[in-house]
Amino acid sequence: MRIIAGLAKGRVLKSLKGQALRPTAERVREAIFGILGPGVEGGRFLDLYAGAGTMGLEALSRGAAHATFVESHRPAGRVIEENARRCGFEGQVRVLLVPVARGLARLRREGSVFDVVFVDPPYDRGEVGATMSRLGQWPRMVSEGGLVVCQHSRHEEAGEEIGGLVRMRRRRFGETIVDFYECGDGEW
Repeated sequence: MRIIAGLAKGRVLKSLKGQALRPTAERVREAIFGILGPGVEGGRFLDLYAGAGTMGLEALSRGAAHATFVESHRPAGRVIEENARRCGFEGQVRVLLVPVARGLARLRREGSVFDVVFVDPPYDRGEVGATMSRLGQWPRMVSEGGLVVCQHSRHEEAGEEIGGLVRMRRRRFGETIVDFYECGDGEW
């Protein structure tokens, strides 16, 4: 697993052994960041169910100003911090070692706003709908013009409209679906 573009291009990232994590495949990351384009530069990136932090670190490598990682698995949180050091991004990261629901509630209370929110829950465990529902209820967590990107199994459905979020694009990669959402009423 490595960073595929930007400042830290080619940097090899540490991961956990075994089935504890399912990193986003390189070709899927490439496609997601191709769609996001320069919208990542200078922005704030939220990586939910962060695993080893690959997506948030890729965003930082491509010019994001800051990345917040929410991950409940403590060993994965340590891997995120180590990977941030390996890439030279220590001062640009925040790791919340809590379940996603608690992390989102904390970020909402703090008034945190993000330009891109990446959601990648464990496949086929029923967490896609609940997480997207929370984000749809709290659209002001996403900046005006920002996006929510949801990666999930083809066996789960995130929905076309979720509160203030409307799906604008969908890509399929084998068993993986990636949905891109924006605010339907423009009130981010």
